[in-house]
Amino acid sequence: MNRAEPTAAGKKTSRVRQGVLAMLFITVVINYLDRSNLSIAIPDIAGELQLDEKHKGLLLSAFGWAYCAFQIPGGWLVDRVRPRILFATVCGLWSLATLLQGFAGTLLFLFSLRFLVGMFEAPAYPICNRLVTTWFPERERAGAIGCYTAGQYVGLAFLTPVLVLTQKSLGWHYVFILTGSIGLAWAAFWYWRYRDPAESRATGSEIKFIKDGGGLAERNSNSTAAQKFQWADLGKVLSHRKLWGIYIGQAAVNSTLWFFLTWFPTYLVKYRHMDFIKAGFLASLPFLAAFGGILSSGFLSDYLMKRGCSATTARKIPVITGLLLCTSIVGANYVESPALIILFLTIAGFGNGFSSIAWIFVSALAPKQLLGLTGGVFNFFGNLSAIIVPLVIGLLVQGDNFAPGLFFVAALALAGVFSYVFMVGKIERVG
Repeated sequence: MNRAEPTAAGKKTSRVRQGVLAMLFITVVINYLDRSNLSIAIPDIAGELQLDEKHKGLLLSAFGWAYCAFQIPGGWLVDRVRPRILFATVCGLWSLATLLQGFAGTLLFLFSLRFLVGMFEAPAYPICNRLVTTWFPERERAGAIGCYTAGQYVGLAFLTPVLVLTQKSLGWHYVFILTGSIGLAWAAFWYWRYRDPAESRATGSEIKFIKDGGGLAERNSNSTAAQKFQWADLGKVLSHRKLWGIYIGQAAVNSTLWFFLTWFPTYLVKYRHMDFIKAGFLASLPFLAAFGGILSSGFLSDYLMKRGCSATTARKIPVITGLLLCTSIVGANYVESPALIILFLTIAGFGNGFSSIAWIFVSALAPKQLLGLTGGVFNFFGNLSAIIVPLVIGLLVQGDNFAPGLFFVAALALAGVFSYVFMVGKIERVG
């Protein structure tokens, strides 16, 4: 990677930071492919293993149980283990568990492997948040978060049809073999390529630029102190109303996402009677919209900051607007045309993307020495929806009526709006 060069305005441009951001983007693409591959494969798996709706809901929630349970331990590790080592390790382990799903022949074995994927993916987003806080000043951070978070939608939009065709041509087993193999290769690449700021080719002036702008570039410079877990630290990140506001808000944001990651293909095929291949391509449209939403949201938020808006206004407007758009998902209950069904779901997908810069609040609000732990708690509450949404939808749907499931998702999005409006308040770092 090349060294940073100052521009005329004094701002540092850097291929080093661009490279880090590109690596985070690819990381998120792989991360979400391994979360969503089961939703592609489950119609064939259900037929082969004779699963009913409740068992499908249970299997689709397996990832979420472990992912939530290990968020706080994962966040604790993020504060103590170098990102180069920690990410390469967890990515390699979750990718191996993903690959082995291709050889599963029972519900119990498949559930166990999905549980392991959730457990090892738990530190991934707190690592990403730590790195964007390390490498980017405050005024650039929402755009950076938007760029790497967009990876979850890009992968789902452009690679979902590839996975559908893989399943159609080779069978559901190869969906997991393919995605797991990609992740194993990426884990090796990450360990070879990534370096912390002081060990990278970034110049001292660039690191100063990051630090002066509120970035924590010194955070990874030397070995992180191996501190023991302290319950007082956990109590600290659970004792602030502002932080509870973003925890609840993130659960709401993720509720719409987890509908798309779990029940969406089944909804189109079984409940809207679309052809499997056609549904696979139509399913990419909400993710494309979400990709546009997250990019426009991040850059809009940073633009508002640069134009003099307060952090409170610049950061909260996109998230609240996006959550309101997510409630449009209920419109699909009242139309029969495939085009209109996809239209309402695409609007909800755009809203989900538009609200997905919420990690910026962890960077802005968390105590400086507890970024990883705060991110873990934030992701723990946010991903309770990974358990609740697939399970509750599996219980709510009756016969051919999926409408209660969509009402449930919209209600959770509305709860997130109230959380950001009435609980978060002014954006400022808590003590």
